[in-house]
Amino acid sequence: MLKKLALNAKIIVFFFTLLAMMYPLLTILQLSLKEYMLPCLNKELLGVDCPGCGLQRSVALLFEGNLWAAFKMYPATFTLIPLFLVLISSKVLNFKFDNRLIIGLSIATVALILINYTTKLIF
Repeated sequence: MLKKLALNAKIIVFFFTLLAMMYPLLTILQLSLKEYMLPCLNKELLGVDCPGCGLQRSVALLFEGNLWAAFKMYPATFTLIPLFLVLISSKVLNFKFDNRLIIGLSIATVALILINYTTKLIF
């Protein structure tokens, strides 16, 4: 039990250290991020949003610190980021995460993407 608690503390410290190290790079990238955003081919060709529309703008808003605007733009960003961090750390750094965490984050992400997409289509 104590070993598991120590491992969880190490994981949390690792992620915060990684975030602190990446912050200067992210602020520099944010300055030119809007100039290099890819257009949505589905929207340009068919005139209809795709389920991924808004993800790039949401990440750009996150880099600016606008959490509420990023959530309104694409709510699944807030589940995609932890999901990718968990998956990368479990594969690259050999951290063992419970499968229920990965499955739960995946289901929450897909649900948010579908809910966001249907609300965009309806309204």
